[in-house]
Amino acid sequence: MTTRGQRPDATGAFTGLSAFPLTPLRDDTVDEAAFVGLVERLVAAGPDSITALGSTGSYAYLGREERARVARLAVEQADGVPVFVGVGDLRTSHVLAHVDNAEAAGAAGILLAPMTYQPLTDSDVFELFRTVTEYTELPVIVYDNPGTTHFTFTTDLYARIAELPGIASIKIPGVPTDPVAARARVAGIRAAVGEHVTIGVSGDAVAAAGLNADCDAWYSVIGGTLPSPALTITRAAQEGRGADATAESDRLAPLWDLFAAFGGSLRVVAAIAEHLGLAPRECLPLPVRGLGDPQRAAIAGVVDELGLA
Repeated sequence: MTTRGQRPDATGAFTGLSAFPLTPLRDDTVDEAAFVGLVERLVAAGPDSITALGSTGSYAYLGREERARVARLAVEQADGVPVFVGVGDLRTSHVLAHVDNAEAAGAAGILLAPMTYQPLTDSDVFELFRTVTEYTELPVIVYDNPGTTHFTFTTDLYARIAELPGIASIKIPGVPTDPVAARARVAGIRAAVGEHVTIGVSGDAVAAAGLNADCDAWYSVIGGTLPSPALTITRAAQEGRGADATAESDRLAPLWDLFAAFGGSLRVVAAIAEHLGLAPRECLPLPVRGLGDPQRAAIAGVVDELGLA
């Protein structure tokens, strides 16, 4: 049995900025040209990795073949940038099928969220990760996103899962805005999971706070559509210029306010991509509907005001 941390090179790619692109749809079909364009744009910007089929990529709404095709396109267009592929699903057997497709596509790792319909226990979730890590040699990112999965990890569960072979990173759902509290939170997780597992912050509005609090990575919604400001924040934090990272995040406060005002990041990012001509109108999978014209006008105004176009 493989022991904790034994698999080689499990954590090297799981640092810096991981950009989460949309999976745009047109007429209820994946718009492959738009998706390829988003990935090519990311490659030109230079993120540390690309995560296809995260929540921003609407993985839960796509069928197995659609997801397999998106994974292949992402890797083919990534030009050597590591690609992580979301494999979450409601049934373990379906998760393993997505793992097979991620492996076949050439993914550098997989992103696994414990999706729920019936409420899951800690034991259910641990066994899911145990099964997956025994099934594949691909490094695994633990995806803690209670806002979409309705399952909340404890630090103790992080620690148990981190003992499994191949666990490379944990995507945590934000940190406190207070710097002292943020550092305490990240330090507590690191003490529980060990140094072989990287810690990646999510929740774009607190990404700078997380990176300044010693998170290793930023799993970024906005980075998938607007990589430049996300990279500015990430590189500043990596280079020890925490004040610069915070200043850039503060500059983007009107964008973060839109996330809060319009029900989360997905619809806002989709509207930005549509405004910039990167995705077709109404690119989200129904029944998820895009924003109305007044909201779109407000988003376009913020994008233009911040110089993000």
